[in-house]
Amino acid sequence: MSRGTIGRPMEILLVEDGLIDARLTIAALQKSGVKHRLTLTRDGAEAVKFLRREGQFTHVPRPDLILLDLHLPKKDGREVLDDIRADPELKHIPVVVLTASDDPEDKLRSELLNVDSYMTKPVDFDKFLEVVRQLRKFWLADIVLPRME
Repeated sequence: MSRGTIGRPMEILLVEDGLIDARLTIAALQKSGVKHRLTLTRDGAEAVKFLRREGQFTHVPRPDLILLDLHLPKKDGREVLDDIRADPELKHIPVVVLTASDDPEDKLRSELLNVDSYMTKPVDFDKFLEVVRQLRKFWLADIVLPRME
């Protein structure tokens, strides 16, 4: 059995209000070969409720990776990122920002909040998939497997 097939699929939360961008991201992840389950939230307020397991999200799994757009309705992605990094239960989840913003201030603020990667749309999907694969390797490094006898 190879190391890549051991354990549960990676839980990914995609926070994206644009359906075309969401579909492209989902398709890229499907092609990546990374075993995952993806949840899509379409605004920042819903993403925060999901992450805090509030309301209808009481029993959702904690994501292993968050793919976050910055320009979101209801609650801006920058505010979502602030909330994630301020919460002791969430602050260690890797975040990849996928955004149309090429504003240097957005990139600097994201970096100050320790995002794992900042990618400007349209995203170079080869680079995106490499980031996801690297995060997957990092995620698997923390798994302790039972001894085989």
